[in-house]
Amino acid sequence: MAIAFIDTSVLLRFLLKEPGAYPHLEKFKKIYASELLKVEALRAIDRLRIQNNWSKEEVALRIQLLTASSSAIHFIPIQVSILRRASEPFPTLVGTLDAIHIATALLTQIQSKEELLFITHDRNQGLAAQAAGLRVAT
Repeated sequence: MAIAFIDTSVLLRFLLKEPGAYPHLEKFKKIYASELLKVEALRAIDRLRIQNNWSKEEVALRIQLLTASSSAIHFIPIQVSILRRASEPFPTLVGTLDAIHIATALLTQIQSKEELLFITHDRNQGLAAQAAGLRVAT
């Protein structure tokens, strides 16, 4: 069994029951993510609340699902070493938040001494992660 690192797109697609959600996350012995995932997911829920005119009950349900799903994820704090790596050049074009996710995955892979699978639904982020040396599934 391998370990996985997920970005926010993976959790949101699962929570929102969107087509193409990554199947079988339960097959991994551990799933890691940056603490940034929580912030991005809550911002997305709030954005969708406004865009889709969600009721208070719908918002509460989505937050409850996020909280329940989060219990299966090992969150990595955003540390100085991660920010330092995210600030360094990448082989491809990468935005700030994606760089933080990738830098966190790189550090996690080094510390765990296991190869991890970086899972994202963001094609550009996946290319950047692959160029940085991670095994990627999109």
